[in-house]
Amino acid sequence: MMTIEEAAFAIILHAGNARAEAYAAIEKARQAEFAEAEERLGRAREELRAAHQVQTDLIQKEAAGQGVPPSLLLIHAQDHLMTASAELSLAEQMVALCRRLAALEGRLGGARADG
Repeated sequence: MMTIEEAAFAIILHAGNARAEAYAAIEKARQAEFAEAEERLGRAREELRAAHQVQTDLIQKEAAGQGVPPSLLLIHAQDHLMTASAELSLAEQMVALCRRLAALEGRLGGARADG
């Protein structure tokens, strides 16, 4: 069983990895590399799922009466998890928008909005 500190660092690690993959997905979508963008989004979801599992384990521990003392580190980890979750949602929307933009550019004969 992980200590509270180890759990907090695991959440931070996985949430950070999720954010990095989400931003990589956006960059790949901007380059019209949509298969790679979707792969990156999938990795981001996996990392977020791993962070959420650690969080769930802590919640279950507390629900079982095994107290989880609040700490600044744990609050920081929760903040990372919430932020990564929001950024993943936005990244999914941005990849979809890039896909639509690429389709529209294709219909207009390859004209690009950025130059």
